[in-house]
Amino acid sequence: MTDTKLSSLSGDEFESSQIEINGNSIFFRRYGKGPAILMVHGFPRTSLMWRHLAPKVATDHTVICVDLRAYGQSGIPASTEDHFPYSKRAMATELVGVMDKLGFHKFTVVGHDRGGRVSYRLALDHPDRVDRLAVFDVIPILEAWDRTDARFARTYWPWIMLSQLNPLPESYLLGAPKAVFENPFGQGSFGPDILEQYVMSYRDSARVHGICEEYRAAATIDVEHDRADKEAQKQILCPMLHLWAEGGPLDSLYGNDGGPLGIWRQWAPHAQGQAMRGGHFFPEENPEDTASLLREFLKA
Repeated sequence: MTDTKLSSLSGDEFESSQIEINGNSIFFRRYGKGPAILMVHGFPRTSLMWRHLAPKVATDHTVICVDLRAYGQSGIPASTEDHFPYSKRAMATELVGVMDKLGFHKFTVVGHDRGGRVSYRLALDHPDRVDRLAVFDVIPILEAWDRTDARFARTYWPWIMLSQLNPLPESYLLGAPKAVFENPFGQGSFGPDILEQYVMSYRDSARVHGICEEYRAAATIDVEHDRADKEAQKQILCPMLHLWAEGGPLDSLYGNDGGPLGIWRQWAPHAQGQAMRGGHFFPEENPEDTASLLREFLKA
């Protein structure tokens, strides 16, 4: 682990550092003291997306906010033909190693978007390590692909676009790095300083390739991992919270399945949750309500 740096965002102090795991470096921000919570961001954000939410639950918890591999300030491992280094399984195992090195054998996992998929994979592959699981605005990868139609393709364009062969998606992201933040899957109410920190990942060709490799993994090897678990009837048995965007795609695409909770309860029988104001990035846009529900979940 490299030297820790004390920083602050809006007056909320946190420590930032890098930790070495099996030849890769993971950047993280650490808030508070107490039982551990691991927070995992999604596309196109970094650990910075938790800057409002993390301090609100760090009053009695240690909150570790990581940059996924290739994002932000974390390392960029080489990929392989089957994209395994950017599979949710590989990234989940890496984060278990991070928490081990930080001294946390068991912890709560909170994930949004792509980070939500890393989080549920962590709960499936390492059930003894997860106390509670909270997943924001996603359903399992297999379930999403199995229900893909024209509405899905128009709505979840990164799934389709970024999983294409190199160099098409890489060229798009590098050629217009701010464009991804000018649509519902990227836009937010933050100012130019925060935007610039996010966009930095998309000006680096190696990072962009890693980000696209994760989407390629989600279209291939991640589906295989999910399907094997579903066929084996493997389930997430810890308490689970699922929150999703009110009026967003999950609120409308899966009515025939009982909504997103109906889908999640096939994988996690104890899943509970509700819709949230604030769009896809409600943890960033509506941290007060998100923190309130998360604290209730942690205490239940």
